Amino acid sequence: MVIPCYNEELNIPALTSRLFSSLEKLGRTFEVIFVDDGSRDRTLELLKQAAFSRPNVRVIELARNSGQHSAIFAALAASRGEVVVTLDADLQNPPEEIPKLLAKIDEGYDVVGGWRAKREDSLFRKIPSRIVNAMIRRATGVMLHDYGCMLRAYRRPVAKRMANASEVTSFIPALANQLAGKVTEVEVAHAARSAGESKYPFRKLVKLQFDLMTGFSTVPLQGIMGSGVVVATGSVLFGIFLGLRRLFPAFFHVTLEELKAEQGIFTLFALLFFVVGVQFVGIAILGEYVGRIYTEVRRRPRYLVRKVWSQRSEHAEPGEKLSTTTAAAGGNGTSHEGERAPSHEKEKTAEPKA
Repeated sequence: MVIPCYNEELNIPALTSRLFSSLEKLGRTFEVIFVDDGSRDRTLELLKQAAFSRPNVRVIELARNSGQHSAIFAALAASRGEVVVTLDADLQNPPEEIPKLLAKIDEGYDVVGGWRAKREDSLFRKIPSRIVNAMIRRATGVMLHDYGCMLRAYRRPVAKRMANASEVTSFIPALANQLAGKVTEVEVAHAARSAGESKYPFRKLVKLQFDLMTGFSTVPLQGIMGSGVVVATGSVLFGIFLGLRRLFPAFFHVTLEELKAEQGIFTLFALLFFVVGVQFVGIAILGEYVGRIYTEVRRRPRYLVRKVWSQRSEHAEPGEKLSTTTAAAGGNGTSHEGERAPSHEKEKTAEPKA
């Protein structure tokens, strides 16, 4: 299990209770990796309590807020299970729905996404979500209903491919589709947020949209070219039309006085503003692509790990070197090696299944 958390102290107690209850009923070995994405409330403290009380729980503490997808990448790099399930901490996607995803994985699928057919969200969030889903379907060619649901299951090979992906900004559901063979979705329940506030205000939704457009599709560039062709063709046709009206006013049932009144400076301004507006939109989209290239070529890490918390870190003696303590961060999806424990103290843990 992989769960990114940011300022979710009001939801953590209910989340851990319901999550562990659901996982223990599966009859499989499992491990839960929480990622504290630079929370400013008591989220980390509550997550550490969960880690110290259970041997199969780890908490990755990031040095700063890096965003939901970067937090998930950090957990994917640290995961060890044969199946990796991602889940948001806000409980809008119930943990009780996890068995549905695992059942589909057992049928042979590489990626199984949750489909919130009956979303308990406002219209303000549903409409942008539909636009984003339509764009991802167009960009990836995979006709799924819901790419925004983070209740998703991945086979280990797909999870590791995503963790090793070198791009700094990415959209995990779309990336998974490009790295997997068999992809499907299953309808899952959805609940209204009971506590806390959404971590995706309008500004972040717009940024996510640009990340999606520039990271997985050249459709915007093709749209610019198409718009330019349409505007240029329309301008030529309109010029021909005005010329014909000037040469053959009788045919168009218009007098010279009417022509002089129509062909004023305001018509020219209207055409000019339209063309300039299209140009500005095109420049902005091109700039977004250039900015993304600039971000990628700098190769800066997508997340910075401060420390990994577990039962072992709680019971460590002062000065003991912990294999769970991470000194640096993974920029390409893999964490740099931290300080290793002495060989005779290495943990012996079974490979988790989920």
